[in-house]
Amino acid sequence: MNVDGKLVRELAELLGETGLSEIEVEDGDRRIRVARELMAPAAAPVAHAPAPQPAVAQPAAPAPQADAGGAEAFDGEAIKSPMVGTVYLAPEPGASDFVSVGDSVKEGDTLLIVEAMKVMNPITADRSGTVKQILVSNAQPVEYDQPLVVVA
Repeated sequence: MNVDGKLVRELAELLGETGLSEIEVEDGDRRIRVARELMAPAAAPVAHAPAPQPAVAQPAAPAPQADAGGAEAFDGEAIKSPMVGTVYLAPEPGASDFVSVGDSVKEGDTLLIVEAMKVMNPITADRSGTVKQILVSNAQPVEYDQPLVVVA
């Protein structure tokens, strides 16, 4: 098989321009695949947000106070993330948030969504009460067991 070096270089440039990790072309019985390993910081989660939001535009959630035992103290009980993912406060872009501070919720009401591996997972209230704090921002990456919403 005669390899077309010019075509390989063009495909490699296309990878760089588009941010793709691999590309494959086929012409008859000839097939060329060009791939590269994307290097990302090991601790950086991959988030698929509808629109990038600058960090300065996101309101900072008040930092929870720690008691002497190191546990976080809230005015109520925090509902925590059951998985790593990206949190969404509304069912779709442009829609109203599921809940706001001060809202009354019943057990089973959806509070927010955590997207993990392109699956939207509703996070529901495990008890009835009033939303005291929302500890995350829309499209924010979250970790397993991270406090999300305080309900009292």
